[in-house]
Amino acid sequence: MGGWMWRWLRRAGLSLAVAAFAGGPSLAATAPNIVLILVDDAGYTDFGAYGSEIPTPHIDALAQRGVRFSNFRATPMCAPSRAMLMTGMDSHTAGVANLPETTPRAHADLPAYQGRLAPGVETVATRLKRLGYHTFMAGKWHLGHGPGDLPNAHGFDRSFAMDGTGADNWDGRSYFPLYEASVWYEDGKPVELPEDFYSSASLVDRMIDYLDARPQDGQPFFAYLPFLAIHIPVQAPEAFVQRHLGRYDGGWQALREQRRLGAIRTGLIAPDTPVGPPPRNVRDWRALSPEEQAAQARAMAVNAAMLEAMDHHLGRFIAHLRATGAYENTLFVVLSDNGPEAGDPLAEPVFRAWLQQRQGYDLAPQVPGGRGTYAAIGPGWASAAAGPLSLFKFYAGEGGVRVPLIMAGPGLPQGQTAQAFSLISDITPTLLQLAGAPPEALADLHGKSLLPLLRGERDHVYGPDEPVGLEAAGDGALYKGRYKLTRNAGPLGDPAWRLYDIVADPGETRDLAAEQPERVAEMLADYEAYAQRVGAAPAPEGFSADRQVAANVARHIIADFRGALLAGLAVAVALILGAVLGLRGLDRKDKALGARVREGAARLGAGLLGAAFLLLALRIWAAPALVAGNLAIAPVGELGLASLRADLAGFFGVGGGFALWAAVKRQRQWLIPPLALLGVALSGRALTLVLDGGGIRQIPPMVVEALALIILALAWRALAPQRAQAHD
Repeated sequence: MGGWMWRWLRRAGLSLAVAAFAGGPSLAATAPNIVLILVDDAGYTDFGAYGSEIPTPHIDALAQRGVRFSNFRATPMCAPSRAMLMTGMDSHTAGVANLPETTPRAHADLPAYQGRLAPGVETVATRLKRLGYHTFMAGKWHLGHGPGDLPNAHGFDRSFAMDGTGADNWDGRSYFPLYEASVWYEDGKPVELPEDFYSSASLVDRMIDYLDARPQDGQPFFAYLPFLAIHIPVQAPEAFVQRHLGRYDGGWQALREQRRLGAIRTGLIAPDTPVGPPPRNVRDWRALSPEEQAAQARAMAVNAAMLEAMDHHLGRFIAHLRATGAYENTLFVVLSDNGPEAGDPLAEPVFRAWLQQRQGYDLAPQVPGGRGTYAAIGPGWASAAAGPLSLFKFYAGEGGVRVPLIMAGPGLPQGQTAQAFSLISDITPTLLQLAGAPPEALADLHGKSLLPLLRGERDHVYGPDEPVGLEAAGDGALYKGRYKLTRNAGPLGDPAWRLYDIVADPGETRDLAAEQPERVAEMLADYEAYAQRVGAAPAPEGFSADRQVAANVARHIIADFRGALLAGLAVAVALILGAVLGLRGLDRKDKALGARVREGAARLGAGLLGAAFLLLALRIWAAPALVAGNLAIAPVGELGLASLRADLAGFFGVGGGFALWAAVKRQRQWLIPPLALLGVALSGRALTLVLDGGGIRQIPPMVVEALALIILALAWRALAPQRAQAHD
């Protein structure tokens, strides 16, 4: 038979299968209801069933009634994971390969990076609806917000959705400078939040209302509940918070060890599994002041309370299903979209100012977690929540991509742990197969059904020689059998490809790349083939999600505070000009007195500037990784971090030392090095500003450097050229 004839028959067969699928309400008559629960930013060991100390009794009960997955992967970022979850496709094919908030300009026109579901890509809701399901959604969407992008245009009969990265859990104020407000949509139209809104409670209430109002025609329902918990800002009712205050006073190192032991106790890892050190931006708990420790312990207490509150309201939802007779024929799927969030906006003074002055947040409340408060767990607690794995959200380390998954319902095994490797895009084909969709209707999906694994027909989902790729924001991973080839962008990553035996070493403590170069080459070729197939573009030089989002945040904050910044600059210039004019007037009245005052002011200005630079140099030397994260600088490996420490600490140390010495010696020649350093830095920033097309993040440091140059230039004029030895 000719090739063209075979292709025509194959397309015709697939069309007939899809037609049968489209006309299949009767298929759903005995199919299960489906409840898909997505927890935001939950770490691998955050659920009680995975070894956590946080009470999650309703999630744990589902794990006991069903199957717990120990080797399940998402992407390291929420929007790509959600695209794969909703479509069964790779995130690039689905059109959401990166967060819209972190997509570089070089990728803006590429089909894989549009931040919205691509035309023609169908959600699991659309496919289930064709099978006769009633479809509902309440929670975070993050798959587009323009016309035709919201859930009502993607297969959901009713939807109550927030379209951004996250939102305040109590009201509609913005939690992030990229948004003017937290906007919620019901069936595609903006709605106001009720006065008694709390995200976990209100989402469950809305879903119950949708289910109660659905047609009573005997057809099953699909309920998608993507909670805001436990995304930044972590917030929870006081009754839940009080139960956790004091629990985390021992610090994140102690919790990371506790989670490791919990993972061993619950059978997730073997007792001899190697565990690496925490990421280098995690400070030693003992180095924190008592006040810092107390604040950090309170933040983690709120995080735990938020997860417990979510589980409590999930329990209300389950109780409603029991009361209405729907529980026994309902399949539950519980998972996280990526690893725990390590960012801490409160560590940034400018971000803190924006939260307080523009959004009215109370950053030092008597009781944390309530309305108008704001907290984040930061890298220390995130490392513990991902434990015993490496790294966290925004990284392709196992702590960023290996997440909990629980499936429970009619016909599934009970109390078992599935150890086979699986992927978030496998959920859609699994749900469709359980709903009765014919195999031909799943032919266009990238994911594989987990049903053969759940039924005991196979012990694997992907074969030992079958490569499986992931990519998001420059972070890449290729899984093949027991091996993982991975590369991480960002301040904590490096561009080198690392090879790990992920079965024996899930903590990624021993890089095998140098020992097995042939395997590296083979898997790298597999990864490049995957990237070409799905349209994954190489990240621009120096790109990282952390840096991109920091640049976007800085741009919005600067725009928000533009008036205040300009006013402050005008005041500073006016004060300097006033001082200059005042000194000139004093010169005319008493030249000797004017010279003494001018010299005193010059010494004071140069001395204060020098002292500030020296303190900054000490800060950089003591905590280079923390400074790199705050500045969104991405040093490559330990060598890059050492270079950053030497360069920045040397810059500020040398400049500050010479400025301070000029003030002590009262001689202006010591000002030559800091003047030269600041001049070069300011010129470089100006050049970057022009070549980068107006990178607004360059402006604040340029203003500071310009003011420092003015102060030192005035000091140069006021101080003597060289004092004779006789006067020393």
